[in-house]
Amino acid sequence: VPDDFDVPTLLEGPGFRLEPLGPEHNERDHAAWMSSIEHIHATPGFPGADGWPRPMDLGANLRDLEMHRRDFETRTGFTWSVLDGDEVIGCVYLYPSDEDGIDARVSSWVRASHAHLDEALWRAVNDWLERDWPFEVVSDHPRT
Repeated sequence: VPDDFDVPTLLEGPGFRLEPLGPEHNERDHAAWMSSIEHIHATPGFPGADGWPRPMDLGANLRDLEMHRRDFETRTGFTWSVLDGDEVIGCVYLYPSDEDGIDARVSSWVRASHAHLDEALWRAVNDWLERDWPFEVVSDHPRT
């Protein structure tokens, strides 16, 4: 994003809110995705090309969260924790695209116990990106 762009850090939707993902979410984030690996793999458009999610311990998860926090701070990528109250129920990832003509790629997941929010999250994030972000083209994968 441009240096003078104020990165939005909060989005509220029906039954959820987003806040930047970081180490403070480690145990709650780990519990969310570890309980939902099959659901995440089945989420339309979720990349998973790197084999994630796959079982890992809290220490490995913490290192991932620290990486996402660094990316946010350096403005090279943005990841938000999806929360229902204090419970982590998913994540949203926004990173540059390697594809010509596409500015960024976005993906999201919710834990299996909150699968009913999959489409609402996707719609809210896509509307947010169109309304508040400086991208011309964002690659997402419409839910069917």
